[in-house]
Amino acid sequence: MTKDLINSLAWGGGIVALALAAALARNLGYIDQETTMRIVLGATGLMVASFGDRIPKTFAPSAGARKAQRVAAWSMVLSGLVYAGAFILAPTMMTAMVIGCGAVILGLAVTFGYCLSLRNRAKAA
Repeated sequence: MTKDLINSLAWGGGIVALALAAALARNLGYIDQETTMRIVLGATGLMVASFGDRIPKTFAPSAGARKAQRVAAWSMVLSGLVYAGAFILAPTMMTAMVIGCGAVILGLAVTFGYCLSLRNRAKAA
């Protein structure tokens, strides 16, 4: 198995284990439902940031592809950290959901827009 696949499986298994542990703590009365959701969704944001960190470490065949990788990596890392931070710090779950999901959507839009601009510049040249 490749290193990327092992890392992805480790993140997935870690989040499942974290969710099970949080559910057990909730069932035992140590934490409430909202805290359980905040823990799991915060970890999901950290996973997005981790995947974004790995993007520039993959092969890109051209300079334009490397530029797109850097923008994608930065936008995923930043949006993943904002997502995680929103679920950790926001006063309500609805606020956290709006801020977190908005950050991820904005990160995807920035990446998509940058890729389209690179494509348009390549066509013009």
